Amino acid sequence: MPTDLSPIDKAKFAASRRAVDLVQDGMKVGLGTGSTAAWMVRCLAERVREEGLRLTCVATSTRTAELARSLGLTIVTLDEAKWLDLTIDGADEADGALNLIKGGGAALLQEKIVATASDRMVVIADAAKEVRALGAFPLPVEVIPFGWSATARLIEEHLAAQDVLGHDIRLRMAGDQPLRTDENNVILDLHLKRIGNPRALSLMLNQIAGVVENGLFIDICDTLVLGHPDGKVETVEGGTRTEGRVDIAASANIFADLGE
Repeated sequence: MPTDLSPIDKAKFAASRRAVDLVQDGMKVGLGTGSTAAWMVRCLAERVREEGLRLTCVATSTRTAELARSLGLTIVTLDEAKWLDLTIDGADEADGALNLIKGGGAALLQEKIVATASDRMVVIADAAKEVRALGAFPLPVEVIPFGWSATARLIEEHLAAQDVLGHDIRLRMAGDQPLRTDENNVILDLHLKRIGNPRALSLMLNQIAGVVENGLFIDICDTLVLGHPDGKVETVEGGTRTEGRVDIAASANIFADLGE
């Protein structure tokens, strides 16, 4: 483990290291997308090498699949795997009921499909991602490119009836072009500030023509693993919070080139 890691990267690593301990030989495992999930993929690959685990993995994005394959993990499609034992993924926010905002990495559609095709979803994050109420992080909504501005206008109109504090909607860009997802859709980021009723908002958004999926994960997360820079790890599951610790200094050199 490089000694110059930022505190947030140390926290992400701690959560990832603890979460991959839940993986057992022979499992079918969903691999999330994002900077925290990248730490998890590295930790999982290390376990596979050291312990000889036989795993079948399904990635939630092209970039996760590329990283996993480069580290020797076996990647198949979800259609080939059919169903998963466990999915480990990050989150942009998580509240006390384990409701999530996801999609900062623009992979929310595949992430939600993979998570709901799993017996268990474990979410890993640095402790700062735990919030009292969702909404400070912009809510991603994946929409088809055709008529995206009309879709955005419909969303804005319907937000008037929702328990939110903001109504600003922005098309996510990649340079001077709209960002495209793996499914060639675009992302609208909803700057809502606070979401009073995530379930009602999720249902409303998915009823609007042009919306493919939204980044609210309701009743999907089973376990939340929160890492701290000093190696402390909190696990929240079934209303119970437990604490443990990960030895950050004893990590392997495979993390030296992970600059996320």
